Amino acid sequence: MRIGVIGGGAWGTALAQVAAGHGDDVLLWAREAEVVEAINGAHHNPLFLPNVTLAPAIRATSELAAMAGADALLLVTPAQHLRSILGELPQMAVPLVLCAKGIEAGSQKLMSEVAAEAQPGAPIAVLSGPTFAHEVAAGLPTAVTLACADEVVGAALCQRLARATFRPYASSDVIGAEIGGAVKNVLAIACGVVDGMKLGLNARAALISRGFAEMTRFGMARGARGETLAGLSGLGDLVLTCSSTSSRNFSLGKAIGEGGRAADLLADRRTVAEGAFTAPVLAEAARAAGVEMPIVAAVCALLDGSAGVEAVVTGLLSRPLKTEG
Repeated sequence: MRIGVIGGGAWGTALAQVAAGHGDDVLLWAREAEVVEAINGAHHNPLFLPNVTLAPAIRATSELAAMAGADALLLVTPAQHLRSILGELPQMAVPLVLCAKGIEAGSQKLMSEVAAEAQPGAPIAVLSGPTFAHEVAAGLPTAVTLACADEVVGAALCQRLARATFRPYASSDVIGAEIGGAVKNVLAIACGVVDGMKLGLNARAALISRGFAEMTRFGMARGARGETLAGLSGLGDLVLTCSSTSSRNFSLGKAIGEGGRAADLLADRRTVAEGAFTAPVLAEAARAAGVEMPIVAAVCALLDGSAGVEAVVTGLLSRPLKTEG
């Protein structure tokens, strides 16, 4: 199975490294000419994944049409760009593995819904879980969820991507895998704020727990399965992303908690903190579904500047007491 990877950032490059782990040829598309040149010339991606020597079997291109020869495509572009990228590709019937985590602005559609509209003839899969790109590229042990409604296609993709240190667990719950990945990015911003304000580990643990409750409520309302949300692509990814400055979303929240302005911080970043774009879309989708998500609403207030960190924390702490659930 010839793998193509669309997206030459850190995560796309790390997944190309995984796919080339047995010496199989992998074609990676990157928008940046310097990334293509560095990968083809020196087997490095110093712009997004420095200090990692890439497999010689990885070849890079800036021609999107070149990806049409792949037997499966891993799509690792930012969530808000997925529809346009898929629209530039010819209509395809090969599996599309969605690796971006987010919800489309305006339509409130999940990435699988976007892909199904843009490429109706292609089987859709989702790869999600607790993954820092630099650890995956370095060959450190990692487990992920690979969800596909077509279980035969899903099993074939798992077999192709599995490595001794990269273990995909098959699932048929595409919606659950997607929602976990999208919601955890927003919650990671909130956990970063807690860290930046030095509110302590008790507060962070409470926020992760209550955030998981929000994720579960929203996920179940959208048709996800509870066991998926409690698995690698939900709770697993939430714990990782809410616990380390290696997470772009956590780092953004930490800087806000330390007094930075969200608008300034987002303007200064080369890499994308997906949670900042997902938060307002998720809040709208939650309202439409009649789901209460106070932590997500608090993150939205911080990002749009309608409330400061002290007011947001006070608001969360003064919510009415209630039974847990």
